[in-house]
Amino acid sequence: MTPLLSLSDIAVAFGGVQAVRGVSFDVRPGEVHALVGENGAGKSTLIRVMTGAIRADTGTVSIGGQPVERPDPTRMRSLGVAPIYQQPALLPDLSVVENLAFGLEHGRAFRRIDWTARRARATELLTRVGIALDLDRPAGTLRMAEQQMVEIARALGTQAKVLLLDEPTAALTDVEAARLFTLVRALRADGVGCVYISHRLEEVMALADRVSVLRDGRLMATLPIAEVTRDGMVRLMVGRDVDMGLGLVKPTRDASDASRSVLALHDVSSAAARIAGVSLRVGAGEIVGLAGLVGAGRTELARVLFGLTPADGGTIAIDGRTCIIRTPTDAVRLGIGYVPEDRRQHGVIGAMSVAANTALASLDRLARFGLLDRAAERREAQRFVGEFAIRTPSIEAAVGTLSGGNQQKVALARWLATTPRLLILDEPTQGVDIGAKAEIHRLIRTLAADGLAILLISSELTELLGLAHRIGVMRGGRLVGLLDHADATEERLMSLALGHTPMAMAAARPGGQA
Repeated sequence: MTPLLSLSDIAVAFGGVQAVRGVSFDVRPGEVHALVGENGAGKSTLIRVMTGAIRADTGTVSIGGQPVERPDPTRMRSLGVAPIYQQPALLPDLSVVENLAFGLEHGRAFRRIDWTARRARATELLTRVGIALDLDRPAGTLRMAEQQMVEIARALGTQAKVLLLDEPTAALTDVEAARLFTLVRALRADGVGCVYISHRLEEVMALADRVSVLRDGRLMATLPIAEVTRDGMVRLMVGRDVDMGLGLVKPTRDASDASRSVLALHDVSSAAARIAGVSLRVGAGEIVGLAGLVGAGRTELARVLFGLTPADGGTIAIDGRTCIIRTPTDAVRLGIGYVPEDRRQHGVIGAMSVAANTALASLDRLARFGLLDRAAERREAQRFVGEFAIRTPSIEAAVGTLSGGNQQKVALARWLATTPRLLILDEPTQGVDIGAKAEIHRLIRTLAADGLAILLISSELTELLGLAHRIGVMRGGRLVGLLDHADATEERLMSLALGHTPMAMAAARPGGQA
């Protein structure tokens, strides 16, 4: 069978650093071929070669068995190669319908736009990926998961022969991911070839027909999925066994004791954030997880707590004292740190150094006579690099040059430098490789053991079940369930998220056990 797309003996170097060394790879009609490896293994470089974004130093790119001379993005798209990147590439000021039309419509100058047909086509594509959106809404106001689905819908509109999916479920909940898997299987049945990159090896095992494993820019193996295990993939990726550390958590603190609550919410509402009547407590040394579907209100609640979208009802108490949080400055002053979902846009500043990023939230403490103490900044950064095992050439290296896992550690370090009482983590392991995920999990446990209160938002139920002492479930802007670790299962959490199981919320009412 002639491959739809194939790479032969590809090598790419950047500034003398060999990113990919002699890699051969192909995807066949009606196949999902997974590409796995740690961050820095060469996956993104290969994707950029496949799309024509970069040209290999040596090797050949072929479509349908025919070599492509001087491939570039326009040429590769015309040949049926459609990439879906982890960070959506929508035009933020254009509407959903305009973004879906961009690249799909072709016509002469001054041609009148058939808005009826354009909107009908947009609705059709969004329906195909299983999402309903306001077509006139600016793309920049969509959450990451919604942007991802619009990107996939646009790719389907090009009638792509090869779909390149780079961490497509990183910002999706289990329900959205399941919808995507159904879509990918339908495309496979239609003869479309899919290159699937994911750090979630369970997805790879469930979806892929073959898997290729990269390590340090080299191809370690290409195997039928039936001949490889999850642990076997991990060993090929990292060259050693990795303990993911997701065993059962045994709570050791009674967080229901109000006098020990770091955070106490009572009937908190915000019309702007679309949350209503949320009551919840987080104790010192406790990890409280928040589950729910995209748009359920988890991130919106975090933004309220950090003063990005102020509350307009209910009470928020920190260490037993009722407070008003109108701005992030108020939140930081009260001892709240927040690592947001989109680390590239809001978590770190890629062009700035590790040292500068680490100091951003604590400039007042590091300043002397109104000037930043650079020596103190460097000492602080060096301490966190050592404690968090941040892999960086130096503290002066730009954060944007680091792997996703190390960027996330820098984002954590920034807020821990403020000595917070409460740390809000929104999707802390999204898009990081398996080794970095294990390190971040261990770090979260260590921080809780040291007495830090942690509110953990995650779309991975296994992550919540492995880390959280208690797990709340949000739906429609409300907290609809709160389960102790011993009572929580994936089925119960998902039932609450979907509204299939009614549950008394005594735990969330005044005087309850929240």
